[in-house]
Amino acid sequence: MQQELNSRDRAPRGVYFDMDNTLFDFVEAKLVACEHMIDHIGCGNPEDMFNYFLRRKYHFEHHGNIHDYMVDKGIFSESLYVKCCEIYGKVTIDNIRLYPNVIETLESLKMMDISIAIVTDAYKKNALKRLKKAGICDLIDKVITRDISGAKKPDPEVFRYALDEFNFLPREVMFVGDSIRRDIEPAKKIGMLTAYAAYGDKNSSYDVLLQPDHVLTDIIDLISIIKCMNHTKV
Repeated sequence: MQQELNSRDRAPRGVYFDMDNTLFDFVEAKLVACEHMIDHIGCGNPEDMFNYFLRRKYHFEHHGNIHDYMVDKGIFSESLYVKCCEIYGKVTIDNIRLYPNVIETLESLKMMDISIAIVTDAYKKNALKRLKKAGICDLIDKVITRDISGAKKPDPEVFRYALDEFNFLPREVMFVGDSIRRDIEPAKKIGMLTAYAAYGDKNSSYDVLLQPDHVLTDIIDLISIIKCMNHTKV
C-alpha cells in the first residue's frame, strides 16, 4: 500500500492536456460562430444551431450539423450553406482565446523539464489551426489527434498511444482535462495521474465514478501541485 502511494506521489515526467475547454473555451467560440451564421441567414436561433453540434450524428465540428439545421428549418440553399461553413470556420478560429495563465503554466512545465502533449479528439488540421491561433505551438512537444491515434476518447487506446509516443509508464504522466467521462476516468483507469480542469467543464453535473487525483480551479494550480510532488517524492 505504501509503495503504491509513493509511486502516485512522484512528480510526473510528462503532462498531457486535453485541448478544447481545457486550454481555451471552445464552446464559447462555437456559440459566437453560430451567432454570426444566424445573423447572415437572417432568421433562426444561435442556441438551436449550436445544439445540432451536440448530437452524435456527426462529430462535434462536422459541417453536416450546419446542413441539417438549415434543412430542418426550411432555409437550405447550397450557396447559403457554403457561406455559413466559411463563416463557421473563420469566426470559430478568430474567437480562440486562452484561459488565464495557460502560457505561464506551459512555460513553467518546460522549465521543469516536463514533456507536454496535447491529446484531443479534434482532427490534426483543426487542432493545429487552433493551437496556432492560441500561440502555444512552440510550448508543446507533441499533438496527438484522433486521426493520428486512430481512436477517440474515452477509448483507452488514445491514452496508451500517447504514452507510447514518449515511452512513458502511466504513473509517469499527469492527464489534465475538463471532462470526467472522456478524460479523467479513462486516464485514471489505466493508471495515469489525473487533474480535473473544473474551470472548463461544461457538464459539471456528470455523475463521477472515479475521483480525479487533483481538481484545478485555475490551470496554474497544476504548478504548485507538481512542485509539492517534487518536494515529497521518495
